[in-house]
Amino acid sequence: MLRLLSFVLLLGGFALAQSRPYGVGSTPSEAEIRALDISISPTGKELPPGRGTAQEGAKLYVQKGCAACHGAELKGGPAPNLIRDEPKPGVDPWALGRVLPFRSPYATTVWDFINRGMPLDREGTLTADEVYALTAFLLNKNGVIPEDAVMDAQSLPKVKMPNRDAWAPLPNWKPGMQRLEGYPY
Repeated sequence: MLRLLSFVLLLGGFALAQSRPYGVGSTPSEAEIRALDISISPTGKELPPGRGTAQEGAKLYVQKGCAACHGAELKGGPAPNLIRDEPKPGVDPWALGRVLPFRSPYATTVWDFINRGMPLDREGTLTADEVYALTAFLLNKNGVIPEDAVMDAQSLPKVKMPNRDAWAPLPNWKPGMQRLEGYPY
């Protein structure tokens, strides 16, 4: 009897697995997929059109409320510091904190993080121009680019980050397999 009951339950499970879907939702359109596809690779080929300078970014830093979390001087607030401290003799530079605009190996990573996650309570509300300007501001304050540099989809991926060569390249994800096309290593 137990075998028969087990067999019937097993067949019932198979029958449920073959039943029609619930019919909830729909297949997203190309436009809907494109709107959510905000990933930016280190090469920057997915960067949207736009431009920004450090001067514009300085104004936006105040207007958008960045200073409330990160501090008026880009440090000292409840959120992580955005400007690096000069290392003192005998102090491990890593002990100074993980300052994204300085530690990141690619400038596109800084742009991507601001675009996805800032401002903290209003993510995704910044325009591409605003993100370029804030990125330029942070890179300038960390001594990576000059104040008059214009950041856009062509210039941002070319920025040589100070920590670029300090990161070790990852081994092949599977021995003998090729890297992804366009991957910078």
